[in-house]
Amino acid sequence: MTVINVKTGRGYQVMIREGILDELGPLAGSLFDARRALLVSDTRVYGLYGERCLRSLQESGWQTAVSRIRPGERSKSLATAGRLYNEALAAGLDRHSPVIALGGGVVGDLAGYVAATYLRGIPFIQVPTTLLAQVDSSVGGKTGVNHPRGKNLIGAFHQPSLVLSDPASLGTLPPQQLRNGAAEVIKTAIISDEHFFAWLEKNLSGLLQGDTAVLAEAVARSVRFKAAVVQHDERESGSRRLLNFGHTIGHALEAATGYRHFLHGEAVLIGMAAATELSRLQGRLDSDSAGRIQALLRRVGFRPIPAGITPEMLLEKMRYDKKRRGEELIFVLPTAIGSADYTAPVDPEPLLQVLGSLLQGCGPFA
Repeated sequence: MTVINVKTGRGYQVMIREGILDELGPLAGSLFDARRALLVSDTRVYGLYGERCLRSLQESGWQTAVSRIRPGERSKSLATAGRLYNEALAAGLDRHSPVIALGGGVVGDLAGYVAATYLRGIPFIQVPTTLLAQVDSSVGGKTGVNHPRGKNLIGAFHQPSLVLSDPASLGTLPPQQLRNGAAEVIKTAIISDEHFFAWLEKNLSGLLQGDTAVLAEAVARSVRFKAAVVQHDERESGSRRLLNFGHTIGHALEAATGYRHFLHGEAVLIGMAAATELSRLQGRLDSDSAGRIQALLRRVGFRPIPAGITPEMLLEKMRYDKKRRGEELIFVLPTAIGSADYTAPVDPEPLLQVLGSLLQGCGPFA
């Protein structure tokens, strides 16, 4: 088993092992005296793993209520959070009772936000079952829900008490979900480690085909990096902001399409390509490095942007980006393979040029 310690103010462990879902009950019991819990999952994931996790909890003496939500980003809402509060109350959860998030990033963000705000904060456990959640969203304590004007505009920092990742759960993912998670793996490599990037150039095909050994290595490398970043900057006031590479335009694409068209990683993949081109145009990244980055992103594949989206629509959504400074838009831009900067405001002319190319599907987006 791979165990990675996340040394935040309230430290916790990320445990990565095949079959660890069956140990959910005993591992949760080793952390909490309480024996009431709320298990939150979406209907698809619960059909695959819910009964297995519930059985582990019940055999360890947990009284567990189950909340099922619809799959998809539109469930990350205040309305759904309100329903979960009602279910937590009905289940008798007190301040020592954990919320357990079983699923991908939507489930983890939503359940974590409910845990952060119910009774002013109760524990929660992340049990991520998608590649994106295992490599990124389950670690670091960012929780939240969406607002029609922008993504994750309502939320809280609330670290989990435990993260349990079972690489075998990735074997049930469809190709689209593997591509979705691959975006966050590539993001990590671009901003952190040229050797990891070179490893991905060799192993991306195996990752996208669901090779278990490749997936386990990608998860472990990504989590080690994120744990190191989070423990130095838990609340995103410094170096943790680099983890937003690709997210400024990515979040704008999600919001502009009503959270119905793109999976999160699909939008971030496009956002990374745009940020890379923006960095090249501004002379911050050399053309050879930009070419290698764009080539790796294209191997994953860009999902087409629906007709009718304009640069002005994306700029409007970006004005609600959490990273903005007043009216100025701030971007994370790569400066080399393995390095990035949290930049000063970008010039509007190259930004509009990049958005135009993006929406026309030309240049690096062809």
